[in-house]
Order: sequence, then structure tokens, then C-alpha cells
Amino acid sequence: MTRSPRTGPGRGWLLRLVIAFAFAQGAVSMARPAVSYRALALGADEAAVGVIAGVYALLPLFVAVPLGRRTDHGRCAPLLPLGVLLISGGCALSGIASSLPAMAAWSGVMGLGHLCFVIGAQSIVARQSAPADQDRNFGHFTIGASLGQLIGPVAAGALISGQGGTLGRTSALALLASAAGAAVALTSLWRIEHRRAKGSGAGPGHKVPVRAILGARGVPAGIFISMAVLSATDILTAYLPVVGEHRSIAPATVGLLLSLRAAATIACRLVMSPLLRLLGRRVLLTTSCLLAGLLCAGVALPVSVPVLAVMLAVLGFCLGVGQPLSMTTVVRAAPDRARSTALALRLTGNRLGQVAAPAAAGLIAGAVGVAAPFALLGVFLIGAAGLGLRGEGRPGATAAPPGTESGLAAPDTVPTAVPQDTQDTTAESGPVPPTARNGAENPG
Repeated sequence: MTRSPRTGPGRGWLLRLVIAFAFAQGAVSMARPAVSYRALALGADEAAVGVIAGVYALLPLFVAVPLGRRTDHGRCAPLLPLGVLLISGGCALSGIASSLPAMAAWSGVMGLGHLCFVIGAQSIVARQSAPADQDRNFGHFTIGASLGQLIGPVAAGALISGQGGTLGRTSALALLASAAGAAVALTSLWRIEHRRAKGSGAGPGHKVPVRAILGARGVPAGIFISMAVLSATDILTAYLPVVGEHRSIAPATVGLLLSLRAAATIACRLVMSPLLRLLGRRVLLTTSCLLAGLLCAGVALPVSVPVLAVMLAVLGFCLGVGQPLSMTTVVRAAPDRARSTALALRLTGNRLGQVAAPAAAGLIAGAVGVAAPFALLGVFLIGAAGLGLRGEGRPGATAAPPGTESGLAAPDTVPTAVPQDTQDTTAESGPVPPTARNGAENPG
């Protein structure tokens, strides 16, 4: 059968998206520990570091759902350069800020930019991927995030030094460098979105209520698991530098430890499909969350640096499972006309965790000790393991949401926003590793 001429973004749309995400995430991953170190240099204590880390997620908490609504009925691509510009500006302004309130404010701008980019990018992947390719494409999309998380902390550790009272200057340099790194992502943001895959075709008056989205079986569990995994990653990034200061671990070593965690996450996502075939989704999700919880609690122990490195490597591998699995879970469980909104709700849950978890971590660290937040994370992840054990339920088991013409999308139903020829575009997406070419639910 002869294929019709392609009018979409071309063979490399997914590859370009992964490259852009790697630079954007790399800038954020470089900036987050740099913000912590700069805050410490400006006189912040552990509680203040937690508050600043939480503000990163505060603005996104209020705008995620409106952005998702807009994306359900329009184009996704404009959110990508907007997100990059906000990330770059937030990083640069954090680098020149001279007060803790200003640091917190620009950290919030950085978080808003990251949210814009991620909502736009995830919606593009969901919209332009055939159902059989969603796991693979979401999995490889999140490899971009892991690459950024691998490179960013190493770059931050190489630039930041606390010797001779220079911590304030070197952390500012790292923040300015992260701003430049984020701007590089703009060079890959061309012909990402298929022009014929605009919106869901539903008018503004056909909004699916949030309660109907959250009532779809599988969506709440996916949101909670994603929130637990991201909170663990976030507190590791923000608080491992504080742990390092207390245990006399050099910033460069802390950066290497964080990058080791990210490298293990990449390794997990490259072998996700064989793991799912071997263990099944429920066992893999439950086991990974349970092990991650135990290992997070173990970070609180005064172990040596080599033992800590092994623990973080295994922890990173376990944390690689939850995000992609939760993306596909939410997309497939959500109503057809609200998939971007459902992804935005998932991100809202993530940001809620990013606000509450660091703030709680700061209070606990100030009252009990700097290692105590990791024990709290362990409890959180073990709770997520319990949800994973329950499974997702049967697709389509939820009734049609009020005011819509159809119920939940069956997992093998092509999204209404995806024209038939888009499936050809998706199938040719860039050089993706063969290990992920399987219908198993993806990592993230």
C-alpha cells in the first residue's frame, strides 16, 4: 500500500524534542543544586532552602490545568519556546539575585517555564503517537529528561566550589551557565508539531469536568505514583547538597552522585520493555516503588560515599519506572477530549508534591536533622507501591463523563486529535533504541 506524502514534522520530530528536553532539563538540573548552594551562601538555613525549593513548584501549581485546557483545544508547540525562555530567564536572574526572597521568586519563574515546556511536549507526544507507540515514545521522551539530569548536576558540581568563601560567586556562575544551556534548546524546536494535529476538535464549550477526569480509574493512582517518584527525585536534587555539606562531601562529588542516579534512570528506561515482558506492569511498578522507598530511607544513614553511590545507582534505576508508566496510564484512562488536561492534572500533582515535600523536608530537617526528609520520602514511595499493587482497573470501566459524547478512551483507540497519517509520522520517529519497541507501558 502506497503511503501518502508526508506533511508532518518529519522523521526526526521525536529526536528533536528529546534533544530540546535534554537541554531544558539539563539547565534546570544544573540550576536546582546551584540555587541551594547560593541560598546557603546568602545565609539560608535548611528550612529556608526547603522553602525556596518549594516555590519552584508554586506558580505551576495554579496554571497547569488552564494550560492543559488550552492545549486540548489548540496547538502545543508555542508552549515550548515560551518554557525555554522562562527557564533561561529564571536561571539568569537567580544568579544575580542578592536576597533570599528574590531567589525564591526567580526559582518560581524557572518552575513555570519547566511546566510550560513539559505540558506542551507531553501533549505533542500523546497527540502524535499511535496507541501502540505511546509507551515507546513516552519512554524515549523521558530519556531527554534523564540526560539533562545526568549532565546538569555534573556541570554544577564542576563549577561550584565552596573553598575560600567563594560559594556565592561560583554558584552564581553555575546559574548563569544554566541559563545559557537552556537557550540552546531553542535550536531544536523546529517542525516538532504536526500541523494537521491541532487540538481535539472539541469546542471550548465541551470541556470535560476535572472531577470526571479524576474519576477515571487509573488516573488518581497514576498521579500519586508520579508525585511520589518526582518528589523523591526533587528532594534528592535539592537536599543532597545539604547532606554533602553536613558530611563534608565536596560539591563536585555530590554532582557526580546525582548524575549517577540519573544515569541509572536512563539505563532503566532503555531496558523497560524487556522488564515489562518479564515481570508485568503491576509487579514492576510495585517492586520499583518499594525498593525506592527503602533506599530513600537508607540515604538517611551515615554511610560512606562508595556505599551511598551504590544506593543512589539502584535508587535511580527504580525511580526510572514510575514517570513513563504514569504518563501512558493517565493518557489511556482519560477521556478523549481531555488528555492534555489529564496530563496537566498529573503535573499539578507533581508540583503539589514539589511544593509540599521540600517545605515539609525543610521543617523536618530543621527540627530533627538533615537526613530525616529521606526517611519521609521512603514512607511516601512505599505508599505508592501499595497503589501500584492494586493495578489500574479495566480500561473503559468508567462511565462517560457528564456533558461529553463519549466515555474513556479504550487503550487501543486512536486519539481523536490524531489524523490517520500522523501514525506514519510517529512510526518513523528518530533513531530510537530497539529495546523499547514494545507495547509495554513506559517509564518517565
